[in-house]
Amino acid sequence: MTPGAVRVVRAGALTTVQDLGRPGHAHLGVPRSGALDPPAHRRANRLVGNPDGAATLETTVNGCAVRAERAVVAAVTGAPCAVRIDGAPAPWGAAVRVPAGAVLELGPAEHGLRCYLALAGGVDVEPVLGSRSTDLLSGLGPAPLARHDTLPLGPAPVRPPGADTVPWPAPPAELVLPMLLGPRDDWFTEEAPRLLASGAYTVSAASNRIGLRTEGPALRRASGGELPSEGMVLGAVQVPPDGRPVLFLADHPTTGGYPVIGVVPEPRLAAAAQAVPGTPVRFLPVRGRGPGRR
Repeated sequence: MTPGAVRVVRAGALTTVQDLGRPGHAHLGVPRSGALDPPAHRRANRLVGNPDGAATLETTVNGCAVRAERAVVAAVTGAPCAVRIDGAPAPWGAAVRVPAGAVLELGPAEHGLRCYLALAGGVDVEPVLGSRSTDLLSGLGPAPLARHDTLPLGPAPVRPPGADTVPWPAPPAELVLPMLLGPRDDWFTEEAPRLLASGAYTVSAASNRIGLRTEGPALRRASGGELPSEGMVLGAVQVPPDGRPVLFLADHPTTGGYPVIGVVPEPRLAAAAQAVPGTPVRFLPVRGRGPGRR
């Protein structure tokens, strides 16, 4: 089948092209970026027969709508939402055929924040540093979608989809995140780990693809000095001057001058992509040899 395209009818609050990111460029100041919820991204691709690394559309809060220029197989995963094809209900979490000229619409997220739309062949925009992902911090990759944008699609896969439907866990009612303490946990008072584990924090509405911000009591420093800029990793829990922890996500900066009290393991970050503002957050500190800890 020849390549085709989709045209954006409704862009939504923030819809971006995402794949599995561009690792290996932190020394250039470029974060990995990529889908905030990689399991949802992979599931959507597998439903339509794409490889895991094919580019999908990541929507935020209120979905999007696209018109297919050729018949295409599509699948929506991530946050549950209403899916419609030319106004008729279509299944979520399953492969569906979208006829040429039809409009595929994702409604607002009913639970969680981000939906993933995979189209057979993948979104075939030009790669930058080996990835098609939109990076909101560095500005690399395609711009967030706007109405009337046209997105090319790659050739449809010749192999059939790997599944008809997929199971999907509900977005978290409470975000519980294990956190390896370090490298700068000694910059905070002894009560800081207990406070992080107390459930006193909630997800802030100021959160984005760069970091999940929290609201709650300030962590107090035991040290009043200044910290030179250090490398930042995915999952780092940085504490800015207001004392409220920030969990760094896919578009995080690669350096920073505020102390990192701990690091959340990467496999546990997908839940943070679906945590709506107001969700309780509990960090469970684990003492060990964290990144850079001496």
